[in-house]
This record gives sequence, structure tokens and C-alpha cells, in this order.
Amino acid sequence: MYYQKSIKDTYLKTETNQSTGLSKEEAKKRYEESGPNALVEKKPKTKIAMFISQLKDTMIYILFAAATVSAILGEFSDSVIILIVVLLNATIGMIQESKAEQALEALKKLSSPFAALRRDGKIIEVPATELVVGDIVLLEAGRIIPADLRLISSINLKIEESALTGESVPSEKDCKYIATEEIGVGDQINMAFSSTSVAYGRGEGIVVHTGMNTEIGKIATLISQSSDEMTPLQKRLEDLGKLLGILAIVICVAMFGIAVFQKRDIVEMLLTAISLAVAAVPEGLPAIVTIVLALGVQRMVKVNTIVRKLPSVETLGAVSIVCSDKTGTLTQNKMTVTKIYLNNQLKDVNELSLDKDDLFINGFVLCNDASTDNGSRIGDPTEIALLDMGTKVNVTKEGLETSNPRINEQSFDSTRKMMTTVHKTQNDKIISYTKGAMDIILERCNKIILNGKIENINQNHIKNIKDAATEMARGALRVLALAIKEDDDSATEENLVFTGLVGMIDPPRPEAKDAVSVFKSAGIKTIMITGDHKDTALAIAEELGIADSETQCITGSELNDLTQEELNQKVSNLRVFARVSPENKVMIVKAFKAHGNIVSMTGDGVNDAPSLKTADIGVAMGITGTDVAKGAADMVLTDDNFATIERAVAEGRNIYENIKKTVLFLLSANFGEVISMFTAIVVGLAAPLQAIHILWVNLITDSLPALALGVDTKDKDIMRLKPRDPKESLFANGGMIFTLYNGLMIAFITLGAFLYFPIQHLIADGTQVTLASIKTMLLSPNDIMHAQTYAFITLGTSQLFHAIGMRNTNKSLFKMNHFDNKAMILAFVTGLALQVAVTEVPILIEVFETVQLSLTEWIDLLLLSMVPLVSHELVVLVKTIIRKTNK
Repeated sequence: MYYQKSIKDTYLKTETNQSTGLSKEEAKKRYEESGPNALVEKKPKTKIAMFISQLKDTMIYILFAAATVSAILGEFSDSVIILIVVLLNATIGMIQESKAEQALEALKKLSSPFAALRRDGKIIEVPATELVVGDIVLLEAGRIIPADLRLISSINLKIEESALTGESVPSEKDCKYIATEEIGVGDQINMAFSSTSVAYGRGEGIVVHTGMNTEIGKIATLISQSSDEMTPLQKRLEDLGKLLGILAIVICVAMFGIAVFQKRDIVEMLLTAISLAVAAVPEGLPAIVTIVLALGVQRMVKVNTIVRKLPSVETLGAVSIVCSDKTGTLTQNKMTVTKIYLNNQLKDVNELSLDKDDLFINGFVLCNDASTDNGSRIGDPTEIALLDMGTKVNVTKEGLETSNPRINEQSFDSTRKMMTTVHKTQNDKIISYTKGAMDIILERCNKIILNGKIENINQNHIKNIKDAATEMARGALRVLALAIKEDDDSATEENLVFTGLVGMIDPPRPEAKDAVSVFKSAGIKTIMITGDHKDTALAIAEELGIADSETQCITGSELNDLTQEELNQKVSNLRVFARVSPENKVMIVKAFKAHGNIVSMTGDGVNDAPSLKTADIGVAMGITGTDVAKGAADMVLTDDNFATIERAVAEGRNIYENIKKTVLFLLSANFGEVISMFTAIVVGLAAPLQAIHILWVNLITDSLPALALGVDTKDKDIMRLKPRDPKESLFANGGMIFTLYNGLMIAFITLGAFLYFPIQHLIADGTQVTLASIKTMLLSPNDIMHAQTYAFITLGTSQLFHAIGMRNTNKSLFKMNHFDNKAMILAFVTGLALQVAVTEVPILIEVFETVQLSLTEWIDLLLLSMVPLVSHELVVLVKTIIRKTNK
């Protein structure tokens, strides 16, 4: 660990000459041994490989089998339709995947193209990829760090490391520091890390790690090691595919057994069995699910969310843990003055008055090297925060410097922890302003200004100042002090007049607190994971309502002492993780997942990328997020707003509910078809439906009504429900009973319609109604055609009515707003019109072998087909009575 070594030991370890650096020959030798200073590229997946991967699904295999069987039966149109569905599904998935997984490429782009270094005693520039361990690299403001360095020189050096560590302000570096124990990356102030940037000052460092051995390389390794897991919905659909596959085999075997037992034509019965098996599989389901997810993606864009992987839409709806980075996600990533202390009073910054507090304001604005002129924000974040404080009362640095030009200065350095600027006022008076650490400034003050009057400073004043600073520190505010000196242009920092304090912090996003509260009511825990200090993290967490005590906070150093299993046991009681490394973040996500949670991870930095990939769903910030974070994430928030995640979760929950409704609708409808056919054949009757009838009904119900259910509007109470169990089956909470019940109901009214024609004619003829007499009557081609038309119309129409009730199985039809789902109205009208067409249009009557129906017959069949709606109302009534009884 080079941060635990002295500069001298680092020279010895890396075998580097202090004054001349490496020789050209030695550098070449080391390069040949270690290779280029670059990240190992992940071999990209080809478009063909992406396409094939979309076909590796049980449901897809079943559909391929269905297409093959349909072709064997001569139903080529059905076979073509199924294949089109499969190929469209795979193409959409391939397009989505081809946009994803570019995290390592983004990491590669972060590396510095050139580096200034000392070789053979000369300062030269070389491509960063040619650096080797032992090279001495020169650093200055604006430079990208080309490799991991042990600093050997640091002059006011500050390095912007937020993308790597999560800290909201640049890290002050000190080459003389030597750590006595293992510490996190953010505390290694004698190190500079690859892909970070120099914000201020200058320095030199010895290359100690290159390529994949750097901290950024370790992150790249973590990203490449993360494997993609199936989403909860994919797992449920995979299980459903297996179930339907088993069902299809059972149907074939059972029908073949019946054929042998009843001494029927075995070949004919085998073809019928295969037709039923195909009918049992809702071939439109994968396409419907894909379309519903794709439409969900479009709706997500309206709530400022870009989805990179289709299944992520639904996964977000199952989230029970939201792990969020602090800086830039829960906070504004903008240091802001929130408290001030002057005239012996601790006040909110909004209480500043230009008339009364002009000296205080002018001092912090003028003793400042940052700039916000013309909208550009250049300089240290703490100094920019002071300029923003001035802007609140319409004071700008550029305006002040015109009337109060700087005539002398002492720049800030990490040893003095102060800076001083001297100015000439409009009245030709001289005033100097000194700002810096409170304790250092206070030691240099012998006077204090109170309400415009300068007094000698006493112990009571000092106590009040320290109490105010302590109060600010408790709120995790960064404290700076200001002092003045008049009539001295030397910029000396003695005998100063204490003026006041400011306290600043990277504040929470105003809307984040409401989002955390909504998550809490929805049974979702918000977890803060940050590279920032414990006190700062805990203060923000308490303000947002994420945590309420210090016992809920743990640091990275404490995590390093725990095994994964030990953290798994403790994690349920933790809410804030501070000063953590990228490895710690992955460990935390795994710990929450070990308890069966669906975990979302949000972040914007390079350091967040491995955990974004490890989480069930990674959410990156679109504005402040690095390309690495976006490449590793499943979703990107275009407004960097934590509250947007809450809206996305609601959308995700609605999408799952819609898909579940669609699945149950399709299965109950197809189950009804199978049972009606199976029952008729078992009792020795002719088939109530022809193959073309089944295909037609599947066409009108597996398309528009199913799709209409898939795009249904969300319930207003959807975020008051607890997260569903990720292992929950699509048939959970009565789903299986519901499917069987509705399937049997549709089957029996279809059989009822099929038997209605022969029974009413037998009664009219005075013939006894028996199974034998019905069988005999159905031997007539005209009678069987009439009976099958009844069954055909009733089956299709009853499923259309069933789809309306499926919109909300807990709400009466009379309490639903049916105009909220105009797609359902269109689907119903279109489906009914198509059903009418097959009995009224001559060419269709011939194709479908149906008969023309009278108005009376249509009324009778429509009334029979409405049974699912009557059933829906009765079930809702029973549920309502039970709920009221249990209250």
C-alpha cells in the first residue's frame, strides 16, 4: 500500500531516480513487461449473438413448436404469424441490448491522452498509454491524472475525485502524509488516482499502478465480473412457459389415450390433440409483453427516464430497496451557504441584509479566486458557494472588484489554511480580507466587529464563536471564518478583526424528501451509500428522513472488517453507508439482495458503476452522471431528480399489474377453449369448435383486448401498496383460482351454447333429450355447423366481455371510468364487429363454415356471453362484503 510508504521508500520500491526519473531504456523494458497503461477491453457482443440470445426462452421454444405443428396441420398462415411474432420480439430485444453495456468503453475514454513526465532528466510529453511504474509525472491545474501516483510534491494541490470517491468537494493533497493503517481511497491524501483531474495547484507523483491495477482498473474488473440476471418478470414468464409446455404434452397424451379407449380415428384425434395443445399456448403473449414494455418505455420518457433495457421497466416496479448515492443524487452537487454567524448571532443565510452586513458579504466575495461571470462557474466549489451567497443580495465579484480593486494578496496554502486579499476602496482607503479555517483565523484576531463597532475580543466572544461553529459542525456544515484589517496593504495576517462565519453544505434536493416519504408509505426503504464523511452523510440522511440515529450508519473502514455473511446479518438495521469504496458498494447491494430484496442502485460517478451493474436495476444520472455510470445502468434519469425514481417505480408497478392482467386474461381464455373442446370429446360428442374457429378467436382476443389491458391506466393507490415478493408467481394472490374459475366459466357457457341448438330442437320435436340423442342430431352436417357457430360466437364474444371486467377485479364495472382506456373500447367494438362479420358476410361464412344468425339468436348469444360480467359483479360484491366484515 503506497499510501503507507514514505516518499523515500516509494523511490526505492519503484527503483526510480529522484532527479532524472527513469531512463528511456528502462521505461521501454518495463513497458514490454507490463504492457500499455490502458484498460482491457471487453470483446463486444455481435448483433447475431444478441439476436440469438433473445430466442433462448422456454416460451419461444414452445412457439417454435407451435409454428411447426401449425405448418404440419396445413395452417400456414398461423405458422407465419407465430414466426413473425417471435422474430419481432427478438429484434426489439436486440436493438435494446445493442445500445447497452458500454461501460468499459466509457472508462477507456476517461483516460488521459498525454502526460508530462521526467525521463533522463528531461521534461517530455508522452501518450498516457506508454506510462510505466516508476515514471515521475508532473501535475498542474486542468490535467487529467494518467495513472495511480504516490505524490512526491504537492503545492496547494487539490484534485477533483467526486466521480471516484463521491466526495462533493476537491480533495486537498499532502505528499508528506503517511497512513499508519489501511484507509479508503477518499482518505489517501498522498495519492492521486487515474482519471481524476487536478482542480487547483501543482505537484509531482511517481506512477505506482497502471492499467487494470489502478483504482479505475479495479472498477472495470468489477463491472466485467458482474453478470446479468433475469428480471422477476422474465423468471415468471420462464416458469409459465415450462408450465404450458407440460400442459401441452399432457393434453396430447390424454387425447391419444381417449382415442384408443373410444376406438376413434387415432390419426384424426392426434391432430385434434396437437391443435388443442397449440391452442393452450397464447402465442401472442411474448409480443404483447414486449409491446407493453416498449409502450412503458415511451411513457417513462415523459417522466424524464430513459430505459436502456426493456425488462427494467417492470423490475423497477418490484423494488423494495432503493440504494442511492448522496452527492448529485439526493443532494444538488453544489456547495451552498446555509448558515451565517455575525454580530453574535447564528442566522439563516436568507436573513442577510446588504445594508447591515455589507462588510461581511464584501469580504467573502472579494477574498475569492472563483468566478461566476457570464454564467460560467470556475473555481473551488466552496468559493463559488460564497459568490452565490453574494448573488442572493445582488452583489457580484466582478462588480465589487471594479470599485474595490485587488492590490495585494497572499494565496491560500494548505499549511496556513488561509488566504488574504488587499483592496483599495472608492474612498482610497485600504482594507484587507482574510478567510480560512475558524481556529486559525481566531488565533490571529485581537479585535471583533459587532454591529459596525470594533471592540477588543474577549473570552466570551471566543466562546460564542466556537459554540456557533460547533452548532454548524453538528449539522455537517463546512465552516469558514472571515477577518478584516484596515490601513495596511502588506497582506500580513496578524492583529486581525474577527468579522463572522459561514456554514456551507451540499444541500438535499427539495423534492428528495417527499420522494423518500412516498417510498416509505410504499414499503420501500431508501438507503444512502456515499463516499462522503459520516457526519455529512448522516446529517443529510436525517434531514431527508432516511435515518434517525447514528446506530443506522456505518463507515467503509468498519465494512472492511466484516465478511459478506456478517454484513448480510447486520444490513437490515442500516440506512447510511459513509466513506465507502466501490467494492464496499457492491458488497452492500449483495447484502440487501441476500434477504430476497429487489435492489435499485442510483448513482452518477465512476465509483458507482460496479454497484449499478450488481443491483437488480441500476439508475444513473443523465446530467451529472459519467458515461461510465450511464453505460453500467439499466435506466438513466434525464433530470437527475431523485423524485423521478418514485414516479418511475409507480409506472413500473402499473406495468407489472397490466402484464399480470394480460397473462391471466389470455390463460383463462385459452383454458376455456381447451376445456370446452376436451370435455366434449371426452363425453363422445363432436368437437364444438373447428381449428379455424380457435385460431380466429385467438386472433381477436390475443391481440387488441390483451393489448388494451396492457396499456391500462394506473390505479391512484398503487404507491400505497407494499412491494410484491420477487418470488411471487403470476398466479399468486388467487391468480390460479381466478384463471381456473374464469376458464371453466367460459368453457361451460361455450359448451352451453354448443348444446343449446340441438337441445332446443329436440325439445321442439318432442324427442327425449339424452346424450345419445344429442350425438345423433350432431351427425347432421347442417346441425353441427349451426351448433358450432353458436359455440364459436359465444366463445369469442364472452372473452371480449371478460376483458372489460379484467381491468380491475376489485372494482365494480359501474365505478370504473371506461373512457380512461379508450383502447379497450376500440378492442371490444372491433372484436364484436369481426364476430358479426363471420356470420353475416357470405365469403366469411363459407371460409369459417358458419351459418347466418337471426337477431333473436344474436340477442340470446350476447346475453349468454355477458355471464363473465355478471360473475365479475358478484365476485366484487362478495369481496366488498368480506372487507367490511373484517374491519
